[in-house]
Amino acid sequence: MTLSVVILAAGLGKRMHSKLPKVLHPLAHRPLIHYVLETALSLHPRQIYLVYGHQGEQLQDALQQFPVHWIHQPQQLGTGHAVAQALPVIPNEDQVLILYGDVPLIRTDTLQKLLLKADSQYLTLLTVHLSQPTGYGRIVRNSQGQVTRIVEEQEADTHLKQIQEVNTGILVVSAHQLRQYLGQLSNHNAQGEYYLTDIVGLAVQSQYPVHTVTLTDPYEALGVNDRAQLAQLERHWQRQQTQQLMQAGVTLRDPDRLDIRGTVHIAHDVELDIDIILEGQVTLEEGVKIGPYTRIKNAHISKNAEILSHCVIEGAIIGEGARIGPFARIRPDTVLAEHVHIGNFVEIKKSTVAQHSKINHLSYIGDTEIGQRVNIGAGTITCNYDGVNKYKTLIGDDAFIGSDTQLIAPVTVGAGATIGAGTTLTLSAPPQELTLSRAEQITVKGWRRPVKK
Repeated sequence: MTLSVVILAAGLGKRMHSKLPKVLHPLAHRPLIHYVLETALSLHPRQIYLVYGHQGEQLQDALQQFPVHWIHQPQQLGTGHAVAQALPVIPNEDQVLILYGDVPLIRTDTLQKLLLKADSQYLTLLTVHLSQPTGYGRIVRNSQGQVTRIVEEQEADTHLKQIQEVNTGILVVSAHQLRQYLGQLSNHNAQGEYYLTDIVGLAVQSQYPVHTVTLTDPYEALGVNDRAQLAQLERHWQRQQTQQLMQAGVTLRDPDRLDIRGTVHIAHDVELDIDIILEGQVTLEEGVKIGPYTRIKNAHISKNAEILSHCVIEGAIIGEGARIGPFARIRPDTVLAEHVHIGNFVEIKKSTVAQHSKINHLSYIGDTEIGQRVNIGAGTITCNYDGVNKYKTLIGDDAFIGSDTQLIAPVTVGAGATIGAGTTLTLSAPPQELTLSRAEQITVKGWRRPVKK
């Protein structure tokens, strides 16, 4: 049988107290629903139907890259009503998998187990045992262990509330049977809604078998209703990532103080200190050391490079054996070659720095090509912007730039040139020569500082 996936994402999310749709709130810097959609796509369904309600335009704008069939639920009358909106376009012969846009950690292999057990001749539920099941529908079984119904929290008496096996809401059923049962739903309950879970009782009444698959990791079934639950899932997701890294040979000084907010590729013998944030696409090669309080985004750090504390690196490539920081900022489109040294309070933007060059103190380098074995003195600035356009600075191999130098782009410093400290360079400096510009030093004899009257 072919598979159709229905993802419910129409809820307002009142408890989030936000203008942002609940399913767009970020987990590890990505919207909750991204995880659900990617998992659904991994099952290779015939079609994914996304049921939306509030703020539909915002949701559609955020999910343009996903191939989904949009289903509008103008009134939110319960989960049963939401699924019913999609049924008219789902082929009768399909198996239907129900997922939720605010349950992000459900895994592909779990759903594959559910689908393997599913059949057109019965309904299959995903359940989980919770020590604190408050808020969840309870799975009620008879003396033979067969599921007889699901009772929502609001409808459960004291005895039923003691049941710890609960409904995750995730289920598989044939479209044909789903049509039959949804047509029989009633909203005569505490919430005045059409509960999807009521189809289980209807299936039992019609002697349509109900089978279950039980989760081993409760976090897979946890949904997000408020920001506290979102934070709980965030911490669990981060722990999963750090466990995988440590098992792969990465040293973490404190696993609870690393945040991964993207896709990382980290080799063995990498050392990560505390309070590091890795965002986007990050590669850390073998032997890399990252100091504390550092943020790295969309960057490639090569073998044995060392990033000292309090650095920000974004959109850059750092060469083998390079040494960066502390307190350095490496901005996008920067490429640092092997054994480059970038020191404290240095900012580099859209520049290339060749092997063994050093920029060790208090400098800004923008739109610049720097050759090999160049030394940039403290306080050097490339003045690359005239208020309208940006210009390049070229510095040849073995050049020496003295401290407190301003290089007014476009300008070239020739190979082996020396620029005297305090120079404002407005014309190109020839190779192998000393170039400097300084006002004549004078002493005013007898001068006295002013004093307050």
